Amino acid sequence: MTNEQLVSKVWNYAHVLRDQGVSYGDYVEQITYLLFLKMDQEREELLGETSAIPAKWNWGQLIKKDGDALELQYRHTLEALGKEEGLIGTIFRKAQNKLSDPAKLKRVVSLIDTEGPWIGLQVDVKGEIYEGLLERNASEVKSGAGQYFTPRAVIEAIVACVDPKIGETVCDPACGTGGFLLAAYDHMKGQSQDRAKLNQLRHSAFTGTDIVDEVVRLCAMNLYLHGIGNGGSPVQQADALAADSGKRFNVVLTNPPFGKKSSFKIVGEDGSITTEKEDYEREDFKFTTSNKQLNFLQHIMTIMEVGGRAGVVLPDNVLFEAGRAGEGIRKRLLEGFNFHTLLRLPTGIWYSPGVKANVLFFDKRPAAREAQTKELWVYDYRTNVHKTLKTKRLVDEDFNDFVECYRKREETERFRRFSYEELIARDKLNLDIFWLKDDSLEDLENLPEPDVLAAEIVENLEAALEQFRSVNAELAGEDE
Repeated sequence: MTNEQLVSKVWNYAHVLRDQGVSYGDYVEQITYLLFLKMDQEREELLGETSAIPAKWNWGQLIKKDGDALELQYRHTLEALGKEEGLIGTIFRKAQNKLSDPAKLKRVVSLIDTEGPWIGLQVDVKGEIYEGLLERNASEVKSGAGQYFTPRAVIEAIVACVDPKIGETVCDPACGTGGFLLAAYDHMKGQSQDRAKLNQLRHSAFTGTDIVDEVVRLCAMNLYLHGIGNGGSPVQQADALAADSGKRFNVVLTNPPFGKKSSFKIVGEDGSITTEKEDYEREDFKFTTSNKQLNFLQHIMTIMEVGGRAGVVLPDNVLFEAGRAGEGIRKRLLEGFNFHTLLRLPTGIWYSPGVKANVLFFDKRPAAREAQTKELWVYDYRTNVHKTLKTKRLVDEDFNDFVECYRKREETERFRRFSYEELIARDKLNLDIFWLKDDSLEDLENLPEPDVLAAEIVENLEAALEQFRSVNAELAGEDE
C-alpha cells in the first residue's frame, strides 16, 4: 500500500466520525496520538529501537481493551504521558481525549492496528501520514493548517545548497512539523560512521521553536520516530521573537509565518477592547517594526554563529517594503552579511493562493568595515512558471537547474549576477528584481488558472497598500 493510499484510508474514516459529531480537527489530533503509539510499538519491534513510552501506557495496553475500559485507559495514557519529562512530555503536552465514545474510539484503534505496518525498514511513512492528514484538513475544511507546510521540494533544494555538515548545529525558529530539521538530518547522517558524531547529531544538533502547541507536538513526534532527541526535547513551544536566548547556531533553515503585521487585543476593566501593535523591543534588533517577517530576519541575524549559513523563505514584502525599518534591514543584510543568493519561487505552491515568496541565502562573517556582500546572484523561477497544488505540483526535479547554478555561479537566462554597487543604488534599496519577459502578458494561453490569477491580483493590491501604509507612517513620524 502506498503512502497516499494509507493517508486516504485514515482520512476517509474522518468522514464517518464527522457525521457522528467529531470534527476534522479533533480527529486529526486524536489520530496523531494513536498513530504515534502504534508507530512507537513498531519502531521497537521492527527496528530494535528503545521505546521511551512506559510499558503501562504503550499501544499493547490499548489494543486489548474494549468499552469503558478502553476509554479509561486511553484517557489515563494521555494524562500520564503529558506529565513525562523530555520529548514524550512535549508530544503529549495538554493532550485530552476527544473520542469519549468507546465505540468510536475502538473503531479508530482497530483501524490503526489492522492496517500497516505504519513504519518499516524500507518504507518511511511517518511524515507523510502526519503531513498528509493536515494537508487534507487544510485543503478540505480551509482550516489554515496549510500555513505549516513548506513544499518538500523547496526544503530539499535549500538543504542541498546550504549543505549542513555533521558536527554543526541546525536551528529552525519557526519549525512547523519539522520538515527542515528532518531534511537536514537525512542530509547529515550519511556523512560519518563515527558513533560519537552520530550520537551528537541525534541528540544535540537540532533546535526548533514554534508558537503553536499542536504543531510542536507533531514536530516532536516526527523527530522521535526518526530517532532524534529520544531523551530531551529538541523542540519547544515559544515565541521565538520574544527574546534572544543567547544560543548561536551554525545553520539556520526556516520558513517563518507569512502573516500580516502582528497585533493583540487589550480588554479594559469596563469591557472595552483596544488593539495594539506587537512591536518587539529587543536590544539586538537594530530596527523596531511590527512586520513579523522583518523581525524574523533580524532574529535570524542574531542567532547565527559567526561563519554560519542561512536559507530562509520570506515573502516579497521583505524585499521592497519602504520605510526606515525595511530599507535599514536590507542594508544591514547587504553590508553586515554576505547575502549571496536569492531564489524567486513560483506562485501556486502554497495553500494560500497568490502568495509570492523567495529564498534568501546568506552567511555571517566576522565584522568588517566594508560591505560583506560583493555580489548577489538572483535565480528567477517565477516568471513564466505556473504551478498548482492539484495538477502541476512542485517536484524535486524542478530545482535541479537552480542547484546546479548555485554551485557553478555562471550566468544563464534565469540566473543573473548583481554587484553591490548596483544593489545599493536601487531606489529605497528595493531588491524585488526581475528581468525576464512575462509571456502571459501577450499569450492568453499562458495565463495561470483563474483562482491563482485572482489571488495574485489581491496579493499585489495588498502589497501596494502595505507600501502606502509604510510611506504614510514614515511621513507621520510613526515608523521609529
